[in-house]
Amino acid sequence: MEKNFDTVAFKERLEDQNSFPALYMFKFIVPNGKESEIAALLPNNEMKVKTSSKGNYVSATIKAMMPDSQSIIDVYEKAAKIEGVISL
Repeated sequence: MEKNFDTVAFKERLEDQNSFPALYMFKFIVPNGKESEIAALLPNNEMKVKTSSKGNYVSATIKAMMPDSQSIIDVYEKAAKIEGVISL
């Protein structure tokens, strides 16, 4: 996640808007060829991918049952380490 990202506020927002455990939808945009790194973040869940019109990027959507808000934040923090990733 970005260094200036407020994880405390995000965690509070997640807890206000969800009742855990909850089905959470993750969306990422990554350079083409990096989708396997995204899939590895949540390996036991189906990932839907869509390639951009020029083929340079792939959007990846994964729905996963998450036990708590911290688990969601942990996934985003791991994703932030993937070169070129954009978390939505």
